[in-house]
Amino acid sequence: QVQLVESGGGLVQAGGSLRLSCAVSGLTFSSMGWFRQTPGKEREFVAGISSRGWSRYYADSVKGRFTISRDNAKNTVYLQMNGLKPEDTAVYYCAQTRGNSDSDIRLVDYWGQGTQVTVSS
Repeated sequence: QVQLVESGGGLVQAGGSLRLSCAVSGLTFSSMGWFRQTPGKEREFVAGISSRGWSRYYADSVKGRFTISRDNAKNTVYLQMNGLKPEDTAVYYCAQTRGNSDSDIRLVDYWGQGTQVTVSS
């Protein structure tokens, strides 16, 4: 059974930090990504990491503030979010992505259930 289970969301003040985790089971732990969605908007790409962690990709809106990483021994991917802004408020989704390239890292094969991140001003 494929499972992607996110954790680490919550409420934080602007300027604060959170670290999201996503534990993966039931499939090969390959390229992974984080996406987010707010009500009324399409889900958007936030960050992606190749299967061995050699390549990382970020949306312009989070570059320099967010860091994606992975622990292949634990089948877990992380998103360290620093300097959070109210506009980062969203449901964050972990995903296994199609491949390691800049384009394929934005295509999703499996989704997690999502975790809410709320940044207060």
